[in-house]
Amino acid sequence: MITGKNYVGSQLLASGTTTYRTINPQLNIENPWTFTEASAEEIEQAVHLAHNAFKTYKDFPAERKAAFLNGIADEILALGDSLLEIYCTESGFLRGRAESERGRTVFQLRAFANMLLEGSWVEATIDTAIPDRSPLPKEDLRKMLVPLGPVVVFGSSNFPFAFSTAGGDTASALAAGCPVIVKSHSMHIGTGEMVASAIINAAKKQNMPEGVFSNLIGGGVTLGATLVKHPLVKAVGFTGSIKGGRALFDLASQRPEPIPVFAEMGSINPVVILPEAIEKNSKKWATAYASSITLGTGQFCTNPGLLLALKGKHLDAFLNDLTQEIEKIAPSCMLHPSIKSDFNIGKEKIRAQSGVTTIAEYKGETAPNFASQTILSVEGKTFLENKTLSHEVFGPFSIVVQCENSEEITTIIDKLDGQLTGTILAEPDEISKYNAVVNALQNRVGRLIFNGVPTGVEVCASMLHGGPYPSSSDARFTAVGIHAVKRWVRPFSYQNWPDELLPEALQNKNPLNINRTVNDILTNKPI
Repeated sequence: MITGKNYVGSQLLASGTTTYRTINPQLNIENPWTFTEASAEEIEQAVHLAHNAFKTYKDFPAERKAAFLNGIADEILALGDSLLEIYCTESGFLRGRAESERGRTVFQLRAFANMLLEGSWVEATIDTAIPDRSPLPKEDLRKMLVPLGPVVVFGSSNFPFAFSTAGGDTASALAAGCPVIVKSHSMHIGTGEMVASAIINAAKKQNMPEGVFSNLIGGGVTLGATLVKHPLVKAVGFTGSIKGGRALFDLASQRPEPIPVFAEMGSINPVVILPEAIEKNSKKWATAYASSITLGTGQFCTNPGLLLALKGKHLDAFLNDLTQEIEKIAPSCMLHPSIKSDFNIGKEKIRAQSGVTTIAEYKGETAPNFASQTILSVEGKTFLENKTLSHEVFGPFSIVVQCENSEEITTIIDKLDGQLTGTILAEPDEISKYNAVVNALQNRVGRLIFNGVPTGVEVCASMLHGGPYPSSSDARFTAVGIHAVKRWVRPFSYQNWPDELLPEALQNKNPLNINRTVNDILTNKPI
């Protein structure tokens, strides 16, 4: 079922000369399939097809785009066990994770389909004319969200389904009315091709314009840079490293026509552990955080990589419990040998810093691409003096910062880079004593969690998966939930436009029966 070719629109092409293979990280061997990098001609063809598709796709009615998204979900499910097997072979994840992530991907697609059918997402706003207003008449103005144009999506390494070929970026862009060109992630190209085939099959069955979707292969920087710099590309979605995301952001900013790059990048997700919480529930929180730190081999953007706590006997007891829990968890496989290597390098770099000690580390033997989970510790004063200690280590790793007082915790939080999440573990009557800590966290994160773990991102309208730079390139937007669609649209106004020529969302009769703001009142009634 895997051809190793690029989907340029619905065509399978492979005119390039550079080839790749993926790795089975569980077995530490190459997979049998050979993949061909997209040629310059194929890249150009994919972009022009997307540009032409946009001319019609942007105006398709909601029902037609919703049917397309639901069709993609159906086609993904129709691939059955074959897709799950290739996912596991290329990622090292187990079957349960594959099924869970496929379910999330299908749910996302259907959620955006439902959003389209409900219709209010376009934020229709109408201010009717007052021609006899004095001293100047008021014009008729009507505003709604419209799609930007072709979007390039970079697949992520750690979510081969949910943040890759048919993941949230692709689903939200297609929902917005934007054709999508995916740069398939080099670690799971086979998985990407199979999912791409599902999208193409759905596009054919729903009579979508040729080029509404393409899937291109490229292992280096050439493909990505070429796509981002292409004048017909209008926006970029990226999930990955700070280095990679920032490079794309800079390229997009340097274009003659700069375009937005919505990049989700690094995050160490600070957790503040207050004394009464661990005095009363030390074993509970130790168990929860040992599980969270090692979940998915720590390969989550919401992995709790920084634990901040006040010195004292309660912290000592908690760290003893955490050590016991973390060291008894069997290590699991990382996504790729290069990610395992980077994990070891990052971990040892921090361990080598002055004042850092090891609290816990799995001590048994591990297979080649399996990671030994590690917890380090450092004094608050030392952490503040050494920026290296706040760098993300992608994998099952966390550093405990033992602080003298709450003021030191607040100072540390104030000096952190932007983060996706911040968490506070506290007894209900304890948290009110730490308002400065809460306010500091709110200023540095996109999501604030009380008495929980940061791992686990619910797909719903209230989820904010983003945060101040560098956790994301624009803290005003989310990469998860239906509001992710707002990344791929822009507001557009009509002035004194004939009613019959307006989009249905703005027409007087409100034929879509959606909620609109009319003369400052939210209503679904006709004008």
